[in-house]
Amino acid sequence: MARPVVAIVGRPNGGKSTLVNRIAGGRRAIVDEIAGVTRDRNYIEADWNGREFGLIDTGGLELGDKEVMATAIKDQAMAAVSECDLVVFVVDGQTGPAGPDDEIALILRQSHKTIMLVVNKVDDPDDPEPVYPFYSLGLGEPYPTSATHGLMTGDFLDELVKRLPDPQPEPQESDELRVAIVGRPNAGKSSLFNRLIGSERAVVAKQPGTTRDAIDTIVEAGEGVYRFIDTAGLRKVTRLSSSLEYYGILRAHRALESASVAVLVVDSEVGITYQDQRVARLAADKKCALVIALNKWDLVDEEQAERLEDALASKLGFVDYAIVLKICALTGKGLHKLFPAIDQVADSFQLEIPTAVLNKFLLELRRGHLPSRKGKSLKLKYITQTGVGPPVFMIFVNDPRMADGGYRRFLAKKFRERFDLIGTPVRFRFRRGESK
Repeated sequence: MARPVVAIVGRPNGGKSTLVNRIAGGRRAIVDEIAGVTRDRNYIEADWNGREFGLIDTGGLELGDKEVMATAIKDQAMAAVSECDLVVFVVDGQTGPAGPDDEIALILRQSHKTIMLVVNKVDDPDDPEPVYPFYSLGLGEPYPTSATHGLMTGDFLDELVKRLPDPQPEPQESDELRVAIVGRPNAGKSSLFNRLIGSERAVVAKQPGTTRDAIDTIVEAGEGVYRFIDTAGLRKVTRLSSSLEYYGILRAHRALESASVAVLVVDSEVGITYQDQRVARLAADKKCALVIALNKWDLVDEEQAERLEDALASKLGFVDYAIVLKICALTGKGLHKLFPAIDQVADSFQLEIPTAVLNKFLLELRRGHLPSRKGKSLKLKYITQTGVGPPVFMIFVNDPRMADGGYRRFLAKKFRERFDLIGTPVRFRFRRGESK
């Protein structure tokens, strides 16, 4: 099911981030930090009374000088609302409406999206004075809150979940493989997508996708049927690069939620950027199998190629299980390897390993590196596979606390080597138990 998405917008210092953290509660750090990538909390999976939704903190609308102010406001506001189901506009109840609030309200009214106006920093529920001036924004009834103290946020959230659309099931045939094409703007996603649905392959159907303004395209190639989830149609936003980055990350979230395989397109001329890292992390967090396509490879010289290969290890080492291809989407060079790579990572993604085979391998692991704690070593007693898409393994041990992050990475490497688990995340769960 695709979760509805809520965007939080507003000027800096209005308490927007405080409200985000208040809504998210203990789940605000659900996107775990991964080595090599700075933690970023602007997308959070939240819920209220059992109703789940994605929560986006767009960052404060930074207003520059008067020459670029109108463009900056419009770019940020439109980028925020374009992909969301509901927009929460946070204003400052202590300062009252300011000029930028009027500009933002105008853009939001023109978006035809569901808008909720939240007047923050209202510390007295019985005092209507801070709220009245905001009726002038023309966004309906304002909802007073104090995000810092948690006052009236429950009433606001009750109303928010009432206005959310119902979760939508993902359309999928049993024999389809869902593949999301993701990456930063101008990396060549559009060229790759167009090449993949080119004349040598039959485009079976075009249907509305799970992301707005995009089309999921079903392609037959060889014996496979693939539903490509295109995120290439990013609206170009001028002057405000953060808006474009936000918009792309949000679309990647939506695409990856419904995909089994992600193809991350990297611009080889530019190298691996922070946004490439963010999208790769999203693919890992959404548990997608991964292919990294180094596009425009024909345009890099030997020195650039060496730097790029070094950057793969240093900046994308947390997804070192991905298959890496060197391609040119415009000319088609190297693309003959893409469908086999997608098939290979998809097979790994759904691989089931017999319990007897796993426990035979466990005997070998017992003779290898084992972590210890307070003078006692970890004892591996029994293993079974509990899931696929990606593969998940339950290991019964004497003390689950000994199985730290380093040991989990060590195990993942060993499992990939033994069972050819290429291109897929591998998950381990540890439970105290006896040998069987």
